[in-house]
Amino acid sequence: MQIYWTKINKIIEETPEVKTYLLDRPEDFSWEEGSHTHFALKGFNAGDKPNRGLIRHMSISTLPHENSIGITTRIKEQCSEFKATLRNLEVGDEVAIFKTHSNIPLKREDKNVYLLSSGVGLATFRPLVLDYFERAENVNKIHSLNIDSSKDFLFTTIFESAPDKKFSSQFVDNREDYYKEVKNLAADQDGQFYIVGSDEFLMENIELLRAQGIQPEQIMLDKRQQQLAEFL
Repeated sequence: MQIYWTKINKIIEETPEVKTYLLDRPEDFSWEEGSHTHFALKGFNAGDKPNRGLIRHMSISTLPHENSIGITTRIKEQCSEFKATLRNLEVGDEVAIFKTHSNIPLKREDKNVYLLSSGVGLATFRPLVLDYFERAENVNKIHSLNIDSSKDFLFTTIFESAPDKKFSSQFVDNREDYYKEVKNLAADQDGQFYIVGSDEFLMENIELLRAQGIQPEQIMLDKRQQQLAEFL
């Protein structure tokens, strides 16, 4: 297993609770849209066993051509040891990344694509949307639906409806509106539905989509192959 030690080159305050940490990209490090990585803080491998309290599974919110590895995360006032340590890091500090993999690259099968996310889960979809803007081949259209009760919506300059690009985006701040809209989207019986959020959020969406006749093979989750059976 290769561990890449790299430095934070910029910290962006997206909202009062959400930050993006942009990391220098090591020369031989590459990834594709929809990727996640293990993001670790200094000291995680200092002992005989890795300190799992200093490691988190994070989505990469940038594309390789942006030349920085973006990690976008919510840090609340009351937070874990990991988040508290991360909050105190500064530009120039070192972090580690390893075991990078994509479960949800953008499928290009001439279908309509629906991106369903909760809160900061939208960060996983940012690269998919940018990739689609650059190359729209074999995707009919994309619609993004995000729920965030904080009302501090993320990446609003990217997730902005653009009819000329066959892209639409919707933000809601409550479950009732969100699930009503999901039900409407499920009227497209041939669509592809990508879902990112907590396990509970995934299960609620899957249950609703399945009840509307959407088949398991139309539902994409940011989960390893062996985990999919637990959800689908």
